[in-house]
Amino acid sequence: MAQKPKQDYYELLGVPRKAPVKEIRAAYRKLARKYHPDLNPGDKSAEEKFKQIQEAYDVLSDSKKRQMYDQVGFYSEHYTPGAEGGGFDASQGVHVDFGGFDFGGTGGASFKDFFSQFFRGGGVAEEATPQPEAGSDLEYHINISFGEAVRGTQKRITFQRLDVCPRCHGAGAVGSPQVCPVCRGSGQTTRSAGRMNFNVTCPRCGGSGQLRNACDHCGGQGRVQVTDVIDVRLPAGVQTGSRTRIAGRGNAGVLGGPAGDLYIIPRVESHPFFERHGDDIYTTVPITVSEAALGARVDVPTIDGRSTLKIPPGTNSGQKFRLREKGVPNARTGRRGDQYVQVQVHVPRPVDARARELLQELARLEPGDPRAELFGKAAL
Repeated sequence: MAQKPKQDYYELLGVPRKAPVKEIRAAYRKLARKYHPDLNPGDKSAEEKFKQIQEAYDVLSDSKKRQMYDQVGFYSEHYTPGAEGGGFDASQGVHVDFGGFDFGGTGGASFKDFFSQFFRGGGVAEEATPQPEAGSDLEYHINISFGEAVRGTQKRITFQRLDVCPRCHGAGAVGSPQVCPVCRGSGQTTRSAGRMNFNVTCPRCGGSGQLRNACDHCGGQGRVQVTDVIDVRLPAGVQTGSRTRIAGRGNAGVLGGPAGDLYIIPRVESHPFFERHGDDIYTTVPITVSEAALGARVDVPTIDGRSTLKIPPGTNSGQKFRLREKGVPNARTGRRGDQYVQVQVHVPRPVDARARELLQELARLEPGDPRAELFGKAAL
């Protein structure tokens, strides 16, 4: 008896049981990108997960396979219901006595309803003809400097991807098609069981009615792994984790399906002076006591070079000022953020008698204890 899958196919793909094929395909492509062996080299668990996802998609994306899976909880081309009641092997067309056949797993469906799932017009339903399938997307992670992220940069990258086989042009087979000698080109053969005859899919040609030699260059897959080298332009303003799309440079599609896309994902290195938050930049600049007390115009570094910042009289240490549009350009809109400058008052040490006298004179001019109000506020 066919074994049930270790995990529910719908749970594997993370979709509800009533999900349309479009939603199933989108879920599959997302998971395939995450667990594809090319993106997880040497990771056996990811490889096994990818196989499970592929198996689930193969069944749920095919209406006939999905119908059987929804009815009996699994899919098998050689499905045989319980041994005590006999059954029908769809691959061989063999019928055994249907007496005592248990339809408990069909959700209450009648024999006629269950039987009609596998037979159409007196013959066994053939497997779906392979359809073109889009290639999977790829991701490439790259390290860039803070300056390259701010100004934009161009990088030459080398990566592995699946491309259309140059020998069979994606067909997976070479040579002229030959008529299948078993079914004589019909794609079906007849199997007899007692007084009943069944038309079944030809086991030799798989229902195509033709035979071709598998391409020895790609092993019949229609795609081969190649090393690709391209120049990639990253726009100004990219951030760690942002995605730059290169259309059509992912894995090649199957049977003429469109190629996937390549996504460049940068990791931006930190900078010793500039700190970036979104499109804004934050910096800390020291000022003297006299500049803080009397006010001044000071030069501060920006990503564009020097810029003048006005310090008003009586500025306290830790106060922040904004330089409009001195931040990073947004990678999508091009609009620039701002730069926020936090001033830090640098207090000098009295290195000689003259400096000490000046500071003492300043102390006598101060209006009072600046902490006096704190004790009143802190009283319980």
